[in-house]
Amino acid sequence: MPQRFLTLVLAVIFTAGTARSEAIGDAEAGADVFEMCSGCHEIGKGAQDAIGPHLNGLFGRPAAAHDGFAYSASMKRAGVDGLVWDWTRLDAYIANPRALVSKTRMSFDGLEDPEERADLLAYLRRFSDNPSNIPEAAPTARGTDHSVAPEILALQGDPEYGEYLSSECVSCHQLDGSAEGIPSITQWPEDDFVVAMHAYKAKLRSHPVMQMMAGRLSNEEIAALASYFGTLE
Repeated sequence: MPQRFLTLVLAVIFTAGTARSEAIGDAEAGADVFEMCSGCHEIGKGAQDAIGPHLNGLFGRPAAAHDGFAYSASMKRAGVDGLVWDWTRLDAYIANPRALVSKTRMSFDGLEDPEERADLLAYLRRFSDNPSNIPEAAPTARGTDHSVAPEILALQGDPEYGEYLSSECVSCHQLDGSAEGIPSITQWPEDDFVVAMHAYKAKLRSHPVMQMMAGRLSNEEIAALASYFGTLE
C-alpha cells in the first residue's frame, strides 16, 4: 500500500474515532448529572440496592435481571419481552421512562436535554464491562432519536374510528381493564399510549407482535386508538 494512501486511511480512521468519542458525552459532567439519580440509585465500588437497583454492570443487561431486587411487574414483563439495556434504550428510558416501561415505579419525569443524557450514560458506562469499547461497539453504540414529535402527540384521535380499529387489540387486551398476564390499556393516558406505540414502531420496545402491529399503523390510527382506549369507562 503506498505510504500516501496509508496516511490518508489512518487519518480518516482517527477522525471518525474522534468524532464518535466526542458524541458519546462527557463522563465527568455525567457524574454531576448522576446527582439527581443518587437519591434512589448507587453506583461504583461497594454500591448496594436502595430504592432502585444499583447500576453497576447496567449496559448489556436484560431488564429486571439483577438478582435480589424487587422489580415492578411491568419491568419484569419488559425483560421477558427482550428489553436489554443498550445505549439507545437507556437513552429513551432516561428521556421518558414510560416510553419503554409504561408502569415503571421509577418516580422520574425524564431528562429532556440530550447532552445531559449523553453525559450521564457516558458516566454509567464506566461501571459496566469493557469501558474501552466506548462508543464504537455494542451495547454503547448510539441509535436514532427516539422522541415523538410534538405534532404527533397533538393529533386529535377519533374514538369511533379507534373502536373500529381496536379488534386486533382486544383479542389480547381486556376491555374491562383486567390484566391477567397481559397489561391493561383501558383508560391509559393518551400521550402514554402514543409514546408507547411509537416506541414499538421504532423497535425500542421489544415485543415482536407489538412491533409488527404498531408498524402497520399510521400516526392518525395510533391517535384514534389512544382516544378510544383512553375514554373507555
